[in-house]
Amino acid sequence: MAKSLTQISLDFGFTQEPVRPVKKTEPRKAPAPRKPVTYAVQESAPVEVQEPVKVLKKRGRKSLKEIAMKADLLQIPADEQLFQKQYYPIGEVAKMFRENQSLIRYWETEFDILQPRKNRKGDRFFRPADIKNLVLIYDLLRRRKFTIQGARDYLKKNKGADEKFAMIQSLEKIKGFLLELKANL
Repeated sequence: MAKSLTQISLDFGFTQEPVRPVKKTEPRKAPAPRKPVTYAVQESAPVEVQEPVKVLKKRGRKSLKEIAMKADLLQIPADEQLFQKQYYPIGEVAKMFRENQSLIRYWETEFDILQPRKNRKGDRFFRPADIKNLVLIYDLLRRRKFTIQGARDYLKKNKGADEKFAMIQSLEKIKGFLLELKANL
C-alpha cells in the first residue's frame, strides 16, 4: 500500500503566495527557510541633514523663469552660413531654438507666415526664410512674453514687423560690440 502525501504548512509571519496544484508524479521541493536579518547599529556623531537638491523637471510646462533664461540662448547661425543650405530638417531647427519639435510644429499650425516644405513622407523642411520668421515668433513669444493670439495679431497688423525686428537685432549687435569695446579699454 502506498502512503498518501500530505502538505505541511509552516507560518513564519510572511505572506504566503498562492499554492499551485502539484502533479502527483512531480516531487515537491520545499522552499528554503528565510533567515531573520539583523542589523548592527553603531552610535556615531550626529549627522547633518542637507536640504534636498531641487531636481529640474523634464516633462510638462516650463516655468516663466526657465523660459526667460533660455530666451537669449538661441543658436541661430549668421545669415551667410544660414543661407548656404536650402532646407533644414525640423530636428536641426529644434536644436537651434532649444525647443521640442512638437512646439515648432504647433507654431507652424498657429502662424500663417511659417510654411515649411513637406515631402511625401510628411517630414518638414524649413527654408532659411522660415527660420527667420521662427526667430521673430520666438522673440515675440519668449522674450517679449506675447500670447499666441497677441503675437498673431501683432504680425497681422504690423506688416513691417520683420524689418523692425531685423533693425532691433542689428542695433543689439552694435550695442554688444560697443559694450565689449568699453570693457577692453
